[in-house]
Amino acid sequence: MDNSVYKIVEVVGFSETSWEDAAKVAVSTVDRSIRDMRVAEVVKMDMRLEDNRIVGYRTKLKVSFKLE
Repeated sequence: MDNSVYKIVEVVGFSETSWEDAAKVAVSTVDRSIRDMRVAEVVKMDMRLEDNRIVGYRTKLKVSFKLE
């Protein structure tokens, strides 16, 4: 196994459906600009509210990727 260095970025995904979909949105968006992602850790989940109703779900992730 070779020595490696990883960088971690925090991202927040949003979905009107679920926390899981919000996480998928975040990962698929990061995938467009970062190569070699390794781990996505859920840091926080919360909801967006309007007029005392849930209108969306947010999932905050720490995504790690290998530096070249």
